[in-house]
Amino acid sequence: MPQTLRSTSMFTPCGFSPHLHTSKEDEQGGLIFQDGNLTSASLDALIQHLIPTTDYYPEKAYIFTFLLSSRLFIEPHELLSRVCHKCIEQQRLDDPVLDKARIRKFGPKILQLLTEWTETFPYDFQEERMIGHLKDMIHRIAPCDEAYWKKMNQLLQTLNQKLATLSHGQEGIVKISAAVSDKLVAFKSKPPSIQREILSVCSDPYTLAQQLTHVELERLSHIGPEEFVQAFVHKDPLDGTKTCFSEQKKTSNLEAYVKWFNRLCYLVATEICMPAKKKQRAQVIEFFIDVARECFNIGNFNSLMAIISGMNMSPVSRLKKTWSKVKTAKFFILEHQMDPTGNFYNYRTALRGAAHRSLTAHSNREKIVIPFFSLLIKDIYFLNEGCANRLPNGHVNFEKFLELAKQVGEFITWKQVECPFEQDPNIIHYLHTAPIFTEDGLYLASYESESPENQTEKDRWKSLRSTILGKT
Repeated sequence: MPQTLRSTSMFTPCGFSPHLHTSKEDEQGGLIFQDGNLTSASLDALIQHLIPTTDYYPEKAYIFTFLLSSRLFIEPHELLSRVCHKCIEQQRLDDPVLDKARIRKFGPKILQLLTEWTETFPYDFQEERMIGHLKDMIHRIAPCDEAYWKKMNQLLQTLNQKLATLSHGQEGIVKISAAVSDKLVAFKSKPPSIQREILSVCSDPYTLAQQLTHVELERLSHIGPEEFVQAFVHKDPLDGTKTCFSEQKKTSNLEAYVKWFNRLCYLVATEICMPAKKKQRAQVIEFFIDVARECFNIGNFNSLMAIISGMNMSPVSRLKKTWSKVKTAKFFILEHQMDPTGNFYNYRTALRGAAHRSLTAHSNREKIVIPFFSLLIKDIYFLNEGCANRLPNGHVNFEKFLELAKQVGEFITWKQVECPFEQDPNIIHYLHTAPIFTEDGLYLASYESESPENQTEKDRWKSLRSTILGKT
């Protein structure tokens, strides 16, 4: 499995460059700026900064950053309620006679804000309260311009289609098979094999790397940017009653993606340990080395790391006789690329190269960047833990959330790439449903393939044969 990060972090203790703390500070409407960048403010001031007026519209980067991070302090339905309430007050939308000229200037801006919110954070609008606030706002401004009704219907239609697509996609992803194949060890030496193996389904490394990329991008497409924040929700010190999203963390897509990574690790190890003959095991190892190399070339670093992790699991790495038959030069090169030394310096360099290629790409093939996901999560975790959400004066530490938005925003760009490779349903079905060994099953299969080398291994082998196969 992936190794944990070394003590070196990609962030300074507070996560940011020291020079910022000595630069010029400026305050505008309760917002604190340093060198022209918003660094902190009260939650109320940040909410006000989000709200458009007749002659003001917030920057796109600010909208994304605040909508992403605000859920650490206030739930989305509560935020939208406050935004709508302030708009009603400021634009006097409760007046018996509306100022149509004024609202015709304001209307397109509030519609644009609501559109950006629904497009970037569609999962927020699974709540009826959110739709209710949205409709109420449109109903208030629509009498001033009939076009607003049409725009609202278009917005709701697009939102419903997006939510339906996401929901259908989630249901359509084949559930990861929980089938455990430990008992297949008993049949290792009985031809024909009672289990299909990967080489009978796909014998071309490039094709399998392409299909793995399909799976990765499909699963990534369901992860909302807010899940990265909700994964690390803590109690807000200024709210002594509850945590935001106290009922559930709403990180199911993120968790499902991590489970997929773990499954791929175990699938690789199972495929290697399953064959009865040493030559076949070596052939499977070399096949996966080639698949991993193709994943690297494509920019699919998550599958690459899962394959390397599977091959580095102890039940596989102990198969010394098998590895002696393998041409390992290519494997060592890949291991070097994903070496955790220097906080994964080699990998981060390769990732930057893939990201640059993506920015200048002329085709979807060149746009593919699938990061090593566990490390991305750890980077965000360290950023979150390394700096407080609020400053001592109670202000929201917006400087921190700008860095968070930068990392999450880059990921959101990568996950929106459409997979350019033709899909092979048979291979993808196999990847999701092929039985895999548990850790105990892997050790038993490994010992059955190459005998235990010491007393500890012999004792474990005997115990596993007893518990799994019912043999003594």
